[in-house]
Amino acid sequence: MSDKTSRPHPDMGRATPPLLRLPAVLHLTGLARSTVYRMVADHTFPAPVRIAKRAVAWRREELQRWTRPRQLL
Repeated sequence: MSDKTSRPHPDMGRATPPLLRLPAVLHLTGLARSTVYRMVADHTFPAPVRIAKRAVAWRREELQRWTRPRQLL
């Protein structure tokens, strides 16, 4: 049994794509899925964009703007 937190995210070490799916968003922010969606509903986190009928992703630039002030804390 391996610890999920000890493995690097599959996208690490590569150029970040312009759109990030939920697992990458969770890894980047350290937030839980329910927290992300609650914050989206509260308008305190960037909203996802629809990329297919049943798929959403977040714009990398919006997530970077959201995380930048929090890195200074």
